Amino acid sequence: MNSDRRYPEIVSGPFEEPPVRFTDREDRTIEIRSYDGSEAEYEAVVEMYVEFDPSDRAQGIPPGQESRVRTWLDGILAEDCYNLIAWDGDTAAGHSTLVPDGDDDYELAIFVLQEYQGAGIGTHLIESLLGYGCSEEINCVWLTVERWNHAAVSLYEKVGFETTRVESFDLEMAIRIAEDD
Repeated sequence: MNSDRRYPEIVSGPFEEPPVRFTDREDRTIEIRSYDGSEAEYEAVVEMYVEFDPSDRAQGIPPGQESRVRTWLDGILAEDCYNLIAWDGDTAAGHSTLVPDGDDDYELAIFVLQEYQGAGIGTHLIESLLGYGCSEEINCVWLTVERWNHAAVSLYEKVGFETTRVESFDLEMAIRIAEDD
């Protein structure tokens, strides 16, 4: 574990493991499941990010151009990362990932297409990802978020993240989802 990063002492959860199926606030049936690595799923995720509103990009991600989206995805859809996709039929509505950062540290990132925001998908996507991480024996997860992104900060706090570091533009937040061995 990164010795510079603080984690809460109390374990949060439990969190439901994927696959998860639910009806969102817009009455759409959403299924959250692990990314399967198929070309069809990859292209659907690329399409989601190409459609992503530039005003919702944070800290330079997701990238804006399709070629950069593909390069970025090739890194975070790698075998050592854990990825979930929120599906509305064949449409990728959201994506969350846990990316390794050291021995036991994993960084969380989540993206929900604008037309799907505010419908409860983000909450289910994060909780499912944390459940997935716990099932894979991940203990601690962290993220950064822009300080003024109050909706995201509230969502993270709701699922159990705590602010562990404050920078000029960003907050670092962390959660413990299992006891250290």
